[in-house]
Amino acid sequence: MSDGRRSIGNLPAVGEPRRLVRVSPFKAWLAAAGRFVLPPRCIVCEGPGSGSRELCDGCRRSLVTNVVSCSRCALPLPATTPLCGQCQTKPPPWHDVWVPFVYAWPLDALESRFKFSGSLAAGRVLATCWLSSGVPPVMPGLLVPVPLHVSRLRQRGYNQAQELARSLARHLGLPLAHDVLGRARATGAQTELDAAARATNVRAAFAVKRVPVQKHVAIVDDVMTTGATLAECARVLLAAGVARVDVWALARTPSPGQRGVSKVAGPLPSQGRRG
Repeated sequence: MSDGRRSIGNLPAVGEPRRLVRVSPFKAWLAAAGRFVLPPRCIVCEGPGSGSRELCDGCRRSLVTNVVSCSRCALPLPATTPLCGQCQTKPPPWHDVWVPFVYAWPLDALESRFKFSGSLAAGRVLATCWLSSGVPPVMPGLLVPVPLHVSRLRQRGYNQAQELARSLARHLGLPLAHDVLGRARATGAQTELDAAARATNVRAAFAVKRVPVQKHVAIVDDVMTTGATLAECARVLLAAGVARVDVWALARTPSPGQRGVSKVAGPLPSQGRRG
């Protein structure tokens, strides 16, 4: 593409207008059946997959790991620091954070395909990459996905955060609750909003439907941009009596002035350490 944006197959490049595509149950069944008959193909480069994965080793290694970042909000930085400038000015309400990847090629295109084009295959690949990235700093007692408003859920067909959280819960042996948080109101798309507008957009947008018995909860989302959505979810849980709230996201978006920071491709870590 002449403007430098990259796409996967015939799908729009990241940054182009996107149309939500509802998943057909028959197509999902057909794709699942095909995985048992045909060898997996990499959904990024369309080459042979690796083992049973729909991602080749080369494309897997090109995912950018978020190893140099703010320890408080996971913002990619030139050097690791306990608190970035934003966190020093306004500390986030959560206790700990786990965000293993930077939102960069090819993860951004896979995420766009999963979130807006109904590709459950892309979701499986993203979940597998997250599972192989290590373990969280501290294990919570419960996973709670960021909820979608019923109108958005009806339009999309599934909640991408809940799909990722389901894989994490199964892999880590943790309970998952999708009925703890709910959307109190519909919100506009966050994509084109700056940090202040994002915070305003999600203010009072979430409500606790059921107070969990677990006092340590991790909120799960797919992508963390400014952290406004996760912060609002954390606030309402803490206000409801949850003692500790951590936030987990698959990837963190660099700040606009730091687009080139930390984008050095390397192998995915195969293990992590518990803290």
